[in-house]
Amino acid sequence: MKVVTLKNIPDLPIEGADRVAGYEGPVQRSRQTIIEPGESGFYNCSVVNFSRGCTTGWHTHNCDQILVVTAGSGFVATEHEQKEINVGDVVHIKAGERHWHGAKADTTMGHITITLANSQATFR
Repeated sequence: MKVVTLKNIPDLPIEGADRVAGYEGPVQRSRQTIIEPGESGFYNCSVVNFSRGCTTGWHTHNCDQILVVTAGSGFVATEHEQKEINVGDVVHIKAGERHWHGAKADTTMGHITITLANSQATFR
C-alpha cells in the first residue's frame, strides 16, 4: 500500500500548454505524479495543474480517461460540446474521443487524471 500527500509530491512543468479562446496571458501546466511509471501494471495517475486560461489542446487517448477536479474550475470539451467543470466533478472520456480540458480564463484548475498503464495520448 502507498499513501501520498499531494503537497509533498514535486510539481514538474509539462510542455505543450494551449490557451482558452480569447485568453492572451502566459499559460503553463504542471504534473504531480501519484503513481510513478512501473509502480502499477494497470494505471497511470497524477495531478495536472493548469494556470489561468491554460488547456491541454486537442488530443485523444487510446484508453478511457477519468478526470477528478480537485481545485479551481475549468472546461472539458469534445468536438460536439463544452461543459464547465468544478471541484468535485468527475469526467469520463471514452477511448478515441477527441477532447481538451483546462482552466477558465479567470481561475486556475487542478485535476487528477487516471488512465491505463502504458496508454498513449495523441495531440492533434
